Formats: sequence, C-alpha cells, structure tokens
Amino acid sequence: MIDTDSKVVEELLRGCLQNNREAQRKLYQHFYGYAMSICVRYSKDDEEAKEVLNDGFMKVFTKLKQYDQKKSFKGWVRRIMINTALDNYRHNLKHYHGADLEDASPVADRADIVGNLNYEYLISLIQQLSPAYKAVFNLYVIDGYNHEEIAEILGISSGTSKSNLSKARANLREILKKSRVDELEQYV
Repeated sequence: MIDTDSKVVEELLRGCLQNNREAQRKLYQHFYGYAMSICVRYSKDDEEAKEVLNDGFMKVFTKLKQYDQKKSFKGWVRRIMINTALDNYRHNLKHYHGADLEDASPVADRADIVGNLNYEYLISLIQQLSPAYKAVFNLYVIDGYNHEEIAEILGISSGTSKSNLSKARANLREILKKSRVDELEQYV
C-alpha cells in the first residue's frame, strides 16, 4: 500500500520528468527542509549550505532519469545532497584555513548532557569544527559510514579518518565545555 505522501512525490516526479517547472518547484519545496538539514551539517555557514542545497537540487533535476523508482526517492536525494556537500568540501579545501586544534585533549567530563541538547544547538557546535573534522564526524556519526568508506570518499587513509574523528570529538568536548562556561558567566 502506497501512502498519500508517496503518491504526491510520484506525481511530482512524473511532472519533473516532463520538465514541468511547477512540479519542480513543488518537489523542491517538499524536500527543502530535509535536504537543508543535510547540507547545513557539511557547510561552514547557512549561505554555503544554501549553495550546496541548490547545487544538489540541480543534480536531482538533471539526473532524475537515473533514479531507480524501486528505491526510496528520499534516500536518493540524501545521497545526492551528501555527495554535493562533499564535492563542495573538496573544491573549497584549498581555501579553508587549518583551524584544527591539534593540541585539544579529551576532557574527562563524561556527563551525558548531549541527550538534553536540541538539534540546532548540536549542529551549531558541529559547525565550529574545522572542515576536515566536520566532514569525518558527519559521515561517521550522523550518516553511518565506516572509516574505510570515509577514506575512499575523502581521499584519505582510514587511519586519518579515525584520527580526525577522535580529534573532532575532543574538539567538540572543548567547544561544549567552553559554551557551558560562557553560559554560566552570564548569570554571575
């Protein structure tokens, strides 16, 4: 049984395959929030995320004939958005400044406050990571890739992937610790 949402998407896809601009606009609007939530995780700011999103949707519309209708369209869009974000990362790699905190040591504070944080706040913390750490962290922790897959995608060794993940986690602990200190200072 196909739910109503699936029927709507199927109808929009048929319209998009016929280059119907209204169908394209509606498909874009339908998946905007979902796609943007992916793009923002891999981008340095909202402006870059919007560029990645638009580039990704351009690929969706130009490669729509390649979509296998036996598979999830949402999953196909997800894959395109991740790949577009990674293409953007690789393209801009030479422009990023190495703000990696090599000397960040893991903090022993194991309080499970992450469960109490909201999504937007967590994303804002991840946004503060260097591009290399952010890419590995997102791919491993959020999107579920393993280190070998990440190594292949980013053109690094699996050891570098593991190291970058470890450093990303340490940096996130430091960022979180600092944000908590800043938050407490406003009440003192």
